[in-house]
Amino acid sequence: MQRTDISDPAYFHKVVDCQWACPAHTPVPEYIRLIAQGRHDEAYWVNWVSNVFPGVLGRTCDRPCEPACRRGRVEEKQAAKPEPVAICRLKRVAADSKTDEFRALIPKPAARNGRRVACVGAGPASLAVARDLALEGYAVTVFDGEARPGGFIRTQIPRFRLPERVIDEECGYILGLGVEWRAGQRVESMKELLAEGWDAVFVGCGAPRGRDLALPGRQEAAAQIHVGIDWLASVSFGHVTAVRPRVIVLGGGNTAMDCCRSARRLGAASVTVAVRSGYAQMKASPWEKEDAEHEGIPILDFHVPLAFEHVDGRLTGMRFRKVQPGGGAGEEVVLPCDEVLIAVGQENAFPWIERDAGIAFNEQGLPVLDAASFQSTLPHVFFGGDAAFGPKNIITAVAHGHEAAVSIDRLLHGEDVARRPPPHVNLVSQKMGIHEWSYDNAVTLELRSKVPWAAAERALASIKVEVELGFDAATALKEARRCLNCDVQTVFAPKLCIECDACVDICPMDCITFTADGPDLRARLRAPATNEAQDLYVEDGLKTGRVMAKDEDVCLHCGLCAERCPTGAWDMQKFMLVTAKAGAACRDHAVRLVGD
Repeated sequence: MQRTDISDPAYFHKVVDCQWACPAHTPVPEYIRLIAQGRHDEAYWVNWVSNVFPGVLGRTCDRPCEPACRRGRVEEKQAAKPEPVAICRLKRVAADSKTDEFRALIPKPAARNGRRVACVGAGPASLAVARDLALEGYAVTVFDGEARPGGFIRTQIPRFRLPERVIDEECGYILGLGVEWRAGQRVESMKELLAEGWDAVFVGCGAPRGRDLALPGRQEAAAQIHVGIDWLASVSFGHVTAVRPRVIVLGGGNTAMDCCRSARRLGAASVTVAVRSGYAQMKASPWEKEDAEHEGIPILDFHVPLAFEHVDGRLTGMRFRKVQPGGGAGEEVVLPCDEVLIAVGQENAFPWIERDAGIAFNEQGLPVLDAASFQSTLPHVFFGGDAAFGPKNIITAVAHGHEAAVSIDRLLHGEDVARRPPPHVNLVSQKMGIHEWSYDNAVTLELRSKVPWAAAERALASIKVEVELGFDAATALKEARRCLNCDVQTVFAPKLCIECDACVDICPMDCITFTADGPDLRARLRAPATNEAQDLYVEDGLKTGRVMAKDEDVCLHCGLCAERCPTGAWDMQKFMLVTAKAGAACRDHAVRLVGD
C-alpha cells in the first residue's frame, strides 16, 4: 500500500467534505466556528471572499455542501432521520448578524492598471468577475437590460424567499468597488461590443429562455398559459399581482416550486404541481418540495401532459396520461384549471452574438469553451454561469466567475489561461499544551435545529413577506456546535509512535487500525472501509513493519486519539485551503501587463 501523500492539496481538502463539495470551496468549518464565537463580521468576510453573496446564498443556495456533510453519516445510528449541519442557514446568520464594521474589512481596489473589461449581464457570475477584477485595478463595466443588478437572483427568486434589500446590499458592495453600472443597456450585438476595444469580455447573461410545451390547445388558450421564468419576472417587477382561482404548474424543478408558492400567495384557491417523473426523481431540492407541500400544494407525479383543454379560447383544464412507475401507460385524466405555468426547464439564447463574430457554438447552442478556463474560441471572450454550460445554480455561477477572472487576469498578463494556479494550503497545529488543543472537540448529540417560519396566515397573505425567519443567536450557537470541525485534521508522525494501540482503543468509530501491509487493506481494518470515494490515511515507517491505516470517511475529528497518545504521534492540525483568485497570486511571474 502506498504511503499517503498528505502534502497533496487535494488530500485534506477532500476530507473536508462540505468544502470539497462546494463549487466555490467555501471554508465551511472555519466560518461556523467564527459564528459559534459570535464573530459574525469575520464569518461573513470568510464567506464574502469565497462565495461573494453570503446573504443571498444563506437563503437560496442549492446546498451541495449539506449532502456531503459527515454529520449526517455519523447520525445514522443515533437519529431516525440523520441530517447534516444546517450549513446554509448558518451562512445567513453571519449575513444577518454582521455589523457595519464589516465594511472596514473590504480592501480598497488597487490603482487602475489601464485595462478595460466588459461584463454582459448582471447576474452572479458577472458580478463575481467584476468583484475579483475591480479589486485588482481593472476598469470593469457591467451591462444589463434591467434597472438594478442581480440578474436572475432578482428576477426569478420570489421575495418571500429572498428580500430585495439583501440583493441590493450585496450587489452594492461590488458596485462600490468602482465598477461601472450600465443599467438598462442590453447588449444587442457582440460585434458592436467588441468594436469598442475592450481588453476582455465576459458573458454572464444566464439562460434567459424558458422551455415551452407545444401541445394541442397551447395557442388557442395562450392568454392563460405562461412560461414560468417569464411569469416570475413579471411577478418580481409587479406586472403580475393576481392569478386565477385554479392554477396548475408543470415541472419538477426549483422554478416550478417558486411558481406554485408564488401563485398561492397571489390568491389562487387551488394550486397543483404536475410532473412527468416520479417524486423522487424531481430536480427540485428536497426542502423546496417539502416547503411547497407544507403550504398545502399537492405534487402529482407520473403525470405526462397531453393537451390544454379549452372552450372558445378559455382554458378549462389539462389532460394528462398517468403512467406507471415502471413505464407502463395508464389512464387519461383531466385536471380542471384556469391558468397554467410552464416550468419544464430553461435553455440558452444568444441571438445577439453574430455567428461570424469568431465564437463557435456546439450543437446544443452553447458556446465551445475550455472547461477549466471558460475561454471561448475568441481568446479574449469568456463565458460563465448558466451562459457557459447551461442552467445550474448561484454558487456554481460564482465559482465560474472566480475561474474566469483568473483566466482574464492571466491572459492580460501574457500567461497561459489553461494553466491553473494551485491553491494555497496551510496545516497548523492546534496544540496549546500537553494533550490540550485550541478547539472544543466534544461531539454534541443535538439533532438539527428547525428554522422558524413566519405565521402561515401572514406569510401566505403577501408575496413579499419572508417565510423563513432565520436562527436566533442561541439556536445558531446550538447548531454550530453540531459541526465536527472536519478541517482540523488528525495528522500522524510514525517516528514518534510506540505502537501501544491507545488510539485504537479510544477511537469511537474504530477507524484506526495497525496491521500488516499488503492487499485488501480496506477489508482488513477494524471496521471495513466501504466508501472507496474517500481515501485511507496510510503511514508506514513503524518499528514493527506494520502500517497505520485510518478511514477518513467515518473519522469524527474528535481528537481523542491525539489526547490519548502518550508520545504525541497524533496531532490535530487545522487545514486551510485558499483557492487562487485574480491577482498576483494567480500568476506565474510578476510581469507587466501585455501591451505596456
